Amino acid sequence: MRRLELLAVQLKQDGLCTIKNLADLHNVSERTIARDLQLMRDQGLPIDADRGRGGGVRLDRHWGVGRLNLNYPEAVDLLISVAVAEQMNSPMFLANLASIRRQLIASFSSDKRYKVSGLKSRILIGATASTFVQKTIVSTNDRAVQALHQAFLDQRSLDIRYKKESGEESKRSMEPHYLLLNYPVWYVLAFDHLRNAPRAFRCDRLLSAEVSDERFRLLPKSKFQQSLKGNDVI
Repeated sequence: MRRLELLAVQLKQDGLCTIKNLADLHNVSERTIARDLQLMRDQGLPIDADRGRGGGVRLDRHWGVGRLNLNYPEAVDLLISVAVAEQMNSPMFLANLASIRRQLIASFSSDKRYKVSGLKSRILIGATASTFVQKTIVSTNDRAVQALHQAFLDQRSLDIRYKKESGEESKRSMEPHYLLLNYPVWYVLAFDHLRNAPRAFRCDRLLSAEVSDERFRLLPKSKFQQSLKGNDVI
């Protein structure tokens, strides 16, 4: 069960967690988390509990989580991260990336390998962002970025609230075709239904996002040349 695997990792990584925090994190009841923890104990995991107000649960610090087990979206994320690191030609920590990439690709079925290959071609690496742009970076909205991630993977339109550089907010429907990294700033190269034209949106300026049921067909990179040059960034 995937939730049990994530619970084991969190209890090992975070040290002491309360049942309430775990329930909120997984969007389930505290009773469900209590049952999960008991099931984990029955499976032999050394889970300790501190009783009383403010008490929590944790895994024995000498216990290891074991073999890494990624679901498909997590494996895709890791593979794309490896591809980004390789494209950036970082002089550090590249020695084992090719081996990691091969093992990840081998874990996919043939149809998913083809899909992942297509996803990698939609991740673009540009120049490092200017000092001015870097100074304007704001904290990303995790839920909005997660929705963008899902829409990007599934090639679905995205309904967003967006804050322009001027501070003006707008509601838009857009198709996330490509992701562009001008380190450390990420952009989504999208077809903007409001303007009926390609545009580039700063990912850290997404205020909210919701995946729609509408699918889109991928446009060629040539359609986004103006955006790649920075002329259509909003």
